[in-house]
Amino acid sequence: MSTTRTAALFLFAACAALGCNDRLSVDPSEALLGGDTTIFDDGDEAFAYPARNLSADYRSSFQIGDGIFNRNWVAAPATPQGADGLGPTFNGFSCSACHANNGRGATPASADDPFLGLLLRLSVDGTNEHDGPAPDPVYGDQLNPYGILGVPGEGTPQVTYEEMPGTYGDGESYSLRKPTYTIASPAFGAPAATHIGPRLAPQTVGLGLLEAVDESTVVGFAAQNGGHPNYVWNDDTQTMALGRFGWKANQPTLKQQALSAFRNDVGITNALYPTENCPPAQTACLAAPMSMTEPNLDSLKTDGIVVHALSLAVPARRDLDDQNALRGEQLFQKIGCASCHIPKMTTGTLPDWPELSNQTIRPFTDLLLHDMGPDLADGRSDYGASGSEWRTPPLWGLGLVEPIDGYLFLMHDGRARGFAEAILWHGGQGAAAREAFRTLSKSDRDALVAFLNSL
Repeated sequence: MSTTRTAALFLFAACAALGCNDRLSVDPSEALLGGDTTIFDDGDEAFAYPARNLSADYRSSFQIGDGIFNRNWVAAPATPQGADGLGPTFNGFSCSACHANNGRGATPASADDPFLGLLLRLSVDGTNEHDGPAPDPVYGDQLNPYGILGVPGEGTPQVTYEEMPGTYGDGESYSLRKPTYTIASPAFGAPAATHIGPRLAPQTVGLGLLEAVDESTVVGFAAQNGGHPNYVWNDDTQTMALGRFGWKANQPTLKQQALSAFRNDVGITNALYPTENCPPAQTACLAAPMSMTEPNLDSLKTDGIVVHALSLAVPARRDLDDQNALRGEQLFQKIGCASCHIPKMTTGTLPDWPELSNQTIRPFTDLLLHDMGPDLADGRSDYGASGSEWRTPPLWGLGLVEPIDGYLFLMHDGRARGFAEAILWHGGQGAAAREAFRTLSKSDRDALVAFLNSL
């Protein structure tokens, strides 16, 4: 008997014992957000597990990748070799510095606090050779605030917030915080960048399943809900491909997402990105000592990182017997949230990954770009994504972020301090759903949030 069927039967028996048939009913398999990959844990390590069905062939690579993900890198040269290569400029010492517990980044509490898991993308008007964003000629395509000894950081990102009051339909007040971003003490003069895009580090579970979704499935969603796919440059295959990852769906594969982040965020070179992130004008960066191990990630470490990225498991949905949350699920459908946050789909066949293939999953995303209106726009286009378009983020696992990390910041820049604020920021194609939520009764709003917290 499959693990999916076993779990479903167990949940059905539990539901029957609680008398679920006398109230709102739910298919017990709804708990299996990641299909057979789903793990059952809601503690502080819930985002750290490999897929429940991961084969023994991948387990050792996963452990290697997990160690590298959490490693604090040091500047070169260092002994022993293999742990150096940090920088010369960087955003964090490790992957986990931004994705603590494989979770989300945090927004600064004040203008003087450092950015942890939040970075600034930079670009000028026009496009690069592949029709992607054109980088700032001095600072590149992302601001690196820190530098190793002898290398200046590029500048200090800062954010200030303006509270914007509003009122629900029943008269209850709320407040949204509107961010403004600046770069203090730029090391090489004011950036030429005319577009500055904040990006919050998302949680990293379940991503391999999203890579396994067939392109035809994603395109089919576009025909239903008015979104559109992004097509971006694949550095590995040197071709254009469907974008799946990143806030603007600007990364085609997890391999490219992970290895580009290693190089751009931490300064760790690899086979796909073998050169240091030093724009020509940054002479101290170019002259910095090199590691004796170049690229910094060998093939064993690279394979581990890719396996880790592909196979981090999604925790099961919780509270299947919570009538309030189940009512919230109905409201989620009724007011239109599910038209973009697609609740259920089936993955295709991902080569060499039977664990991720042909799985019924519940990610609550369509992987498409949608115009979210001027209030969320940063003006920074990214391949086929305009400055006001964003990929629908998956919702699975979000209910565990606050218990695990102690905070929950949502949207592309973390401006929303919870689910209700995130919904209230929706504009453009999401405006109708936002207004439907805003005019719900308080009990209905609470029910919808309870459903989101169960994911």
